[in-house]
Amino acid sequence: MKIWMAPAGLHVEPGIMADAKHLARLHGSAFFHGWSEADLGAYIATPDKTPLYVACDARRRIAGFMVLQVAGDEAELLSIIVAPKWRARGLGAALLRAGFDDLQTTPVERMFLEVDEANGSAIALYRRFGFKEVGKREGYYPLKDGTPATALVMRCELD
Repeated sequence: MKIWMAPAGLHVEPGIMADAKHLARLHGSAFFHGWSEADLGAYIATPDKTPLYVACDARRRIAGFMVLQVAGDEAELLSIIVAPKWRARGLGAALLRAGFDDLQTTPVERMFLEVDEANGSAIALYRRFGFKEVGKREGYYPLKDGTPATALVMRCELD
């Protein structure tokens, strides 16, 4: 099993089926339409197509996770979430580093993502990893209160 170091005494590793219930709760706490345990289990079950990474401690208490979707020479960052008490500690960067590292052994040449244009901290993180804005999707996200938000579409070329 691959393991990547993360800050605050945590590490990043691939998700396992036993994580799905906790991940569904975490996703639901962050998004208007959270993913179900079954959705997350389906991602975990297909690691070649939808690699899922968790940031956790040695007792597997999960502080965050990230899901990618791989198709040919492209990947899409489907979701990245860090629990509120673990934010601003570098876990988002640790998750991205693990994903980028893992993709080095695949034919993936670029990664895309969508991010709420009001999420300045996430946009700053993505820019540090080389993502650049390539478009916008008006009304793409329903916020927690149900109002629509515009998404920035960003792309990064992997070296």
